[in-house]
Amino acid sequence: CIPANQERFANGKLVTVQFHPSAQVVMTAGHDRSVSLFQVKNFTLNSKIQSIYLENFPIYKARFSVDGEQVIATGTHHSMFFVYDMMAGSIIPIPKVRGVEEKFLRNFELSPDGSFMVLIGTSGYLHLLSMKTKELISTMKVNGRCTASAFTPDSSKIYSYSKEGEVFVWDVRNRKCLHKFEDEGSLEGKCIAVSKNNQYVACGSSSGVVNLYTTDVCLKENHPKPVKAIMNLVTSATCVTFNPTTEILAVASRDADEAVKLV
Repeated sequence: CIPANQERFANGKLVTVQFHPSAQVVMTAGHDRSVSLFQVKNFTLNSKIQSIYLENFPIYKARFSVDGEQVIATGTHHSMFFVYDMMAGSIIPIPKVRGVEEKFLRNFELSPDGSFMVLIGTSGYLHLLSMKTKELISTMKVNGRCTASAFTPDSSKIYSYSKEGEVFVWDVRNRKCLHKFEDEGSLEGKCIAVSKNNQYVACGSSSGVVNLYTTDVCLKENHPKPVKAIMNLVTSATCVTFNPTTEILAVASRDADEAVKLV
């Protein structure tokens, strides 16, 4: 296949590449302060639909909303974020979320049912926002520093992974911590994913090891044994994601070229 963004290569590092949830469109976003949309037609032509430019705003992460009508983008050094409304064609700045005292807002996750957005703050804080109003619903806190989080497929729970290698399981409705377990051998937690059928949890750490657990064991035990430890990465595991049918797990490291493994 030709590059998805053949018609407009970015002038800086790409941080996000994501398919639209329902259309044959791929989005790229990155440090050149732009979000671009491309029509993915066939193997010979991917035409650019549009690019939007966010002034003085190198992008840290961008995601399509679940309904595919918005793009949420956070910056590398900003406490604000942007919402791009694709239906209206407007860029809406969200300058300050009331109740969220953070110097930078970078990492976030969107719930699969489209209701919530969780912002990963500093000092272990997780801020749960309403996707509809972008207002704060509640704040949760883990011990240590939170590095990654993931919603379960039914959006009822959040798994948050701490820098210290602990995983906290939260009930989204009452924001209570249901359970806590230690990721085996983790020196520093980096990324986490829950499979679409809710059968597995994958935890990637700074050593490059990705531990695969079954969810029922994670919710019961404080020191669960992984069903498999994936050792193929030699640099820090920065991305883990399951394919929609839970048959393949992709593990990757942005610290080395071509460090992507399919398991």
